[in-house]
Amino acid sequence: MPAPRTQRTQVGIVGAGPAGLLLAHLLQRAGIDSIIVEDRSRDYVEGRIRAGVLEQGSVDILVEAGLGERLQREGLVHDGVEIRFAGAGHRIDFPRLTGGRRITVYGQHEVVKDMIAARLASGAPLHFEVADVGLYDLESDRPAIRYVRAGEKSGVDCDFIAGCDGFHGISRASIPPDRLTAYERVYPFGWLGILAESQPASAELIYTHHERGFALLSMRSPTLSRLYLQCDPADDIDHWPDARIWDELQSRTALAAGDFRIPEGPILQKGITPMHSFVVEPMQHGRLFLAGDAAHIVPPTGAKGMNLAIADVRCLAAALVAFYRTGATGALEAYSRRCLRRVWQVQRFSWWMTTMLHRHSDESPFDRRRQLAELDYLTSSDAAMRSLAENYVGLPLE
Repeated sequence: MPAPRTQRTQVGIVGAGPAGLLLAHLLQRAGIDSIIVEDRSRDYVEGRIRAGVLEQGSVDILVEAGLGERLQREGLVHDGVEIRFAGAGHRIDFPRLTGGRRITVYGQHEVVKDMIAARLASGAPLHFEVADVGLYDLESDRPAIRYVRAGEKSGVDCDFIAGCDGFHGISRASIPPDRLTAYERVYPFGWLGILAESQPASAELIYTHHERGFALLSMRSPTLSRLYLQCDPADDIDHWPDARIWDELQSRTALAAGDFRIPEGPILQKGITPMHSFVVEPMQHGRLFLAGDAAHIVPPTGAKGMNLAIADVRCLAAALVAFYRTGATGALEAYSRRCLRRVWQVQRFSWWMTTMLHRHSDESPFDRRRQLAELDYLTSSDAAMRSLAENYVGLPLE
């Protein structure tokens, strides 16, 4: 059997999502070589509809890295969100509460398209549709990635491996289980999400708490709406014909004054997503470093998934640059600790948003009244609104 055809690089990257692509780009700008391997096709990666809210810090990182040209042209800058309950809406003004910070709505798949275009334009290696990926010798100073590409055994020998291949990827699974501690919370509800060809109902996101369940009105462009309903995670999407979805959205987001209605249009995509929180500690093992969904998952209520991945990668890129410039390993050794502090802050915020806005099947009348009181306090106290705003636009990066 022929030996694998191997390449040599400094950093091998598993996964061509936002984390892997951004890491490769930041390293390249610092003169550090990398090779990216991805088991999906380019079309699949660029077509995945995921998160669409970028924190101020995430936007700044992408712009500073030279990846922000289309983002700045097409992204929708938002100065706040609306919290709606008991038939009334309450706006939270981000710039007023955070010293001018904002968010930008720009789909994750658009971010990925921009990064892939930049990577291919640079001529640096990016291999799609690889199979049988395996990670080896992680505790040595020469770890390796082995895979099959176009029917031929191939591999990458490197100094470090970045596992950016998501929750179900091979990277975390390559670490001995006794070296990891996993923390997980499964929520008893999911989101039914749709992408509709319709004008957004509002210029800003609307989070709604309703007796029938949570709803979120978001958007991807001036002509595409991204809308969500709380539902049973085990429900069958076939039980949700388009007419039922629109009726439920209209009911849950109605204002007592009766002057609000969501513009309806053709539903292009729909699906049900279970919700859970997950963190693994540590985020590194030997010469393998986990980033993004490979290390943590947050419920989407706080719009933090892609932003956490970007924060991880910024920290990892800086640590690798420090190593190659000075030989110092301190930042690499501290990578997990530094990232996990932010990860747990974001988990706390996402859990809080999720539990505050959703109906719970086991809630008592006391729980219901307490939840409404929390929403009332949030929308009537500057201190409470400031706490939400500073978390939503993004905590400062170290």
